[in-house]
Amino acid sequence: MFTFIIRRLLQTIPVLIGVSILVFSLMHLIPGDPAQIMAGESAPEEQVENIRERLGLNESLPVQYGKFITNAVQGDLGSSVRSGRAVTKEIGGRFWVTVELALYSTILSVFLGLIAGIVSAVRQYSFSDVAIMIVALFGLSMPNFWLGLMLIQWFAMGIDLPSWIPFIDSTAWFKPSGWGSFSQVVLPVITLGTAGAAIVARMTRSSMLDVIDEDYIRTARAKGAKERSVIYRHALKNALIPVVTVVGLQFGALLGGTILVETVFAINGMGTLIVDSIQARDFPVVQGTILVVSLLFVFVNLIVDISYNFLNKRIDLD
Repeated sequence: MFTFIIRRLLQTIPVLIGVSILVFSLMHLIPGDPAQIMAGESAPEEQVENIRERLGLNESLPVQYGKFITNAVQGDLGSSVRSGRAVTKEIGGRFWVTVELALYSTILSVFLGLIAGIVSAVRQYSFSDVAIMIVALFGLSMPNFWLGLMLIQWFAMGIDLPSWIPFIDSTAWFKPSGWGSFSQVVLPVITLGTAGAAIVARMTRSSMLDVIDEDYIRTARAKGAKERSVIYRHALKNALIPVVTVVGLQFGALLGGTILVETVFAINGMGTLIVDSIQARDFPVVQGTILVVSLLFVFVNLIVDISYNFLNKRIDLD
């Protein structure tokens, strides 16, 4: 396994280099001059040129990229064009907010998706199966920003309900913005985790149906094993490998989805940092943030690959 981990880590090097080249190139294709933005529209050309020289923007793109990679390897992602602070400090203050949002959303999607998928597979073609799949399709179809706005309207701002509906009032149950307290976490996590839960539910159902009629399942039942043990110990364990793969990929999608969710709920995470930095043409912050997100995504996929061996001992990672 150690050899596998080292090999996978080495394979991430060209991936990260490719990501850095792509981001660096795209950022320089966006119209606008960071030096002009820093100096102001009415600033004299001499002042703008001094800023370009200080930031190294007057050098050729290959030279700028070479300096960026050299410094990044040493842990220096540069300084923010807007604030002048180190990019690592800009990211550090928001990194764990985004990670917590993506992690909580993943946990919610796995919890709901596994339960829904198992019930749907065990009761194939029943009313509950059809209902779960319809809800899952609805969850896949809803844009994050729309669901977030609806949840804010219903549960954060309060709605006037008819007086004949008992036990429910129009009091706002949760806070519509910020991050930290339980009342601030619930709505963003539900917003981001809904689509993931739908994907996990559909994959769990499909994977469970593939194994539930296998010979070893019939053998377990013939030996008198309880149905609960047959489903969770034998069928689910063998059906989890494709589900785990989807969860790993879904975590990367959730990291990307945090941009919209953080904007809707006014959360100071890396998503809003990327948006603000793109608008301000803050090259170092955008490049550094995307590199950090890429590293996190690669690390999560490495954990997913390692987990295969624990789910199925027949899989040899080396």
